[in-house]
Amino acid sequence: MPEPTPEPRFRERPVSFVRRSGRMSDGQERAWAAHSGFYLLDVPRGDAVTSVRADSTIEPATVWGREAPLIVEIGTGQGHQIVHAAATRPDVDFLAVEVFRAGLARTMLDADREGAKNLRLVEANAPEVLEHLLPATSVDELWVFFPDPWHKSKHNKRRLIDEEFAAIAARALKPGGTLRLATDWEHYARQMRTVLDAATDFERAFEGEWAERFDGRVLTAFEQKGARVGRSIRDLAYRRADDR
Repeated sequence: MPEPTPEPRFRERPVSFVRRSGRMSDGQERAWAAHSGFYLLDVPRGDAVTSVRADSTIEPATVWGREAPLIVEIGTGQGHQIVHAAATRPDVDFLAVEVFRAGLARTMLDADREGAKNLRLVEANAPEVLEHLLPATSVDELWVFFPDPWHKSKHNKRRLIDEEFAAIAARALKPGGTLRLATDWEHYARQMRTVLDAATDFERAFEGEWAERFDGRVLTAFEQKGARVGRSIRDLAYRRADDR
């Protein structure tokens, strides 16, 4: 298996992922060639290959061809969650944010099989998508399910959810919009909660210590694996505060 190749350091802060070298399978290449023209957004880049240029804001109504609620999922992996959601909620528009091409190819293939024409994909660093690609207050829900926990202490700084992310997420969400999170790493769950409890643009959308499991989240093999090894699944939900 090829060793991970670090993302080129063109950014001021480290990204929350490491892109892996290695080629897609022939089937994934065919899926990319057949479906990327429809599903994949063409994003102007900055210096890094997964960056988004600052003047690249899209108009959702133009991209999807209609006015509809918009749900964005960060780190869609193989796309099981977002394809299911898009296929079962045709009245909502969905955007999948992922940096791994093999996962994007699989997502496009499954979306085409399910007829999920309300889904689009973007191959880019998630904070830059929220900050530069999407208009302010354009997102109804933002999903972050099982982000890389970067569980070694020396790598914690690479975690996606921090104070800067909270501010960027708040910018993208509509007032009253919802940020949904889930993780199977207790330490990261507590960090997420601490960060978002302190964010003045967010308020809890749950009572007690943790939110109830989001019933719109499909039970993936990844989540099942975490549960099998004894890790508790923690859900959180926050509402974007109304503008004051």
